[in-house]
Amino acid sequence: MNARSLALPAQLADLRAQARERWRSLPSRERFALGLALLLIAVFVVWSITVRPAWRMLQEAPAQLDRLDAQLQQMQRLAAESKTLRGAVPVSAAQASLALNSATERLGGQARIAIQGERATLTFNSVPAEALRAWLGEARSAARVQVIEVRLARSAQGYSGSVVVVLGGGS
Repeated sequence: MNARSLALPAQLADLRAQARERWRSLPSRERFALGLALLLIAVFVVWSITVRPAWRMLQEAPAQLDRLDAQLQQMQRLAAESKTLRGAVPVSAAQASLALNSATERLGGQARIAIQGERATLTFNSVPAEALRAWLGEARSAARVQVIEVRLARSAQGYSGSVVVVLGGGS
């Protein structure tokens, strides 16, 4: 099938004939300039639609792969920690209470713990982030608690708020 066998509507055929006549009436210098302009527009459109998105993807891919690798490593560390905690020997409520009290004493007078049955609530005021992180780590590993609620407020002196945990890992 060639271009001549396709029938165009009458209005399009008239427009096409007018455009062809206008093109032929232009001096060769103007036809060259107009053709060059159309070529540049076509190259820009092709660049914008196909090449530029692929180029951007190639530039961003290494950084995205690094982020995904870091996330994968973190998830693998968490999975290994979870597996270790699942395999850990459970501690009694008395041992868990002792471990929580011991960890709370390291926070000094800035924190106090209240143990009621299977729940314990740590209330603290102006505790540095590193000290709070250490308390949570010790509570998870030594007392085998599971954090169920955290309320934090940050100030220039540190964190204030409360942490509610379940003794025995929530089991």
